[in-house]
Amino acid sequence: MIRLRLFGRCRIYHDPVSPVLKQPAEIGWDAWFRTIDLVTPRRFSGRQLLLKTRGWWTVDPSEVAEIVEAYGRLVVGEKGELMVELTDETAAEGLNVALGQHFGGQVLLAP
Repeated sequence: MIRLRLFGRCRIYHDPVSPVLKQPAEIGWDAWFRTIDLVTPRRFSGRQLLLKTRGWWTVDPSEVAEIVEAYGRLVVGEKGELMVELTDETAAEGLNVALGQHFGGQVLLAP
């Protein structure tokens, strides 16, 4: 199993950037007639984290997701980083070529 970081070009500064989940999202509840003191922590999936880059990257993240998921799967790493999980080196090379053909240098993979 190979895991690579997924980066996209920042729309403003053009640096390669990647989203990092710093802490789980917290979902709370409000009711009409009472207060509910329940907060449910929830982690994003890899696809959900990628879609949060809409407006930040120079490319549409849903198009990136389609290409990545043809070769591997989007995951959130142990430190909250957006990663692509691939079965072998051949899949990694194929994904790298496909990203280059579709997005030029706008989407990058890094170890």
